[in-house]
Amino acid sequence: MDSSSDAHGRHRCAACFRQFNKMEHLVEHMRSARHSPHEPRCGVCGKHCRSFEALRDHLGAGGSTLPKAASCAAAFAARGCGICLRASVPPHHAASCKLHRAQPVSATRITIGGGSGGGGGARALALGCKMVGAGSDGSLDVVARVCVVDEHENIVFETFVKPLIPVTNYRYETTGIRPEHLRNGGGVGVMTVKAAAERVQNLLLNGEQPWRARSTASRARLLVGHGLEHDLEALGFDYPAHLKRDTAAYPPLMKTSKLSNSLRFLTLTYLGYGIQTGHQHPYEDCVAAMRLYQRMKGQDHPRRGGGADEPAASADQAFPAWRQRELERMTPEELLRLSTPDYRCWCLDD
Repeated sequence: MDSSSDAHGRHRCAACFRQFNKMEHLVEHMRSARHSPHEPRCGVCGKHCRSFEALRDHLGAGGSTLPKAASCAAAFAARGCGICLRASVPPHHAASCKLHRAQPVSATRITIGGGSGGGGGARALALGCKMVGAGSDGSLDVVARVCVVDEHENIVFETFVKPLIPVTNYRYETTGIRPEHLRNGGGVGVMTVKAAAERVQNLLLNGEQPWRARSTASRARLLVGHGLEHDLEALGFDYPAHLKRDTAAYPPLMKTSKLSNSLRFLTLTYLGYGIQTGHQHPYEDCVAAMRLYQRMKGQDHPRRGGGADEPAASADQAFPAWRQRELERMTPEELLRLSTPDYRCWCLDD
């Protein structure tokens, strides 16, 4: 009897530990579940979880423990880290794992130039926008401030943006933006929406033609942010999906219900400090999104080499129906090695 099957002949998934009466049911589960080494994993029992939020529940780090996980929660409470969710860490680990809030923005941090489109040799740039209200009730979001930050948390571009339609709510309590900022720039300049969008796009394209950015071999930079679709829509341009790194849409950072977490929650939970208090500068959002990206990118996942680390286009590629009998003769561990995720893990961004 295989180690992943109990005495009653039940077949246990090697990733999530679910049990099935028939091997064909386990194969169907693996076909739909798309487990892989890139999923968040308990350092005590080795169970794979859909997201870090599910792993936090499993370990009791979020205040609740899933059924049958009491032993994992006890071991984690003794030596685990509530930020990176490693089950056993050295005493000095917290000092390096818990980050501190980004320093206030100063003109000396702004770096322009270096490279075809600015931003030096950065492979990724983080975009942050602050919106003000337009329309009769002030509920229509229009961009009023834009900031772009490189991987070293230096500002490569910042400007106020003059909206195309009248502003009816400056949302001063959170944005800190006044009417005069959109007239004279408040020391960092003011642009039209079109000019700001062109500047951001040039930074991202890094000298490439827009059509070349759609190719995986282009020099275009990765775009990091939170809620990128909303920011890009406000600026009026699009960017290739394979170059976006959105912390609001990255499956391991989403809720178990597959809804997005707020950037404020993600920063507090996985970086260890709070943001978005008082007047909010887009620089702070850019830094938080970039740090989350780098933390996810830095995960030490097993590599299988070649194209095996790339997500399959569909579940049928990893578990084709014509191989059903062959798959049913495999062990659960072999099925797990064959499986690929339905998203591209950021640890593959070398």
